[in-house]
Amino acid sequence: MKSITILIFLILTSCSLNPDSKYWTENTDETKINKKKLQQILKKAHDLSSMTFDEYKIYVDDFTKKSKYPDINK
Repeated sequence: MKSITILIFLILTSCSLNPDSKYWTENTDETKINKKKLQQILKKAHDLSSMTFDEYKIYVDDFTKKSKYPDINK
């Protein structure tokens, strides 16, 4: 009975169970801005000294996400 009630509630409220939905993810606006900045930063990647501190931080965060090494912080 409870599961039917929950199912009906989800259908009537049009809730999305998609994990990529903007309601499930945090900081979607910030990640969109960082993606735009990252595209510009990658153009300057050949000379790291020309980057500002914020640009370098975004560059390093992206680099660590793409690395093949395991995350030791877990």
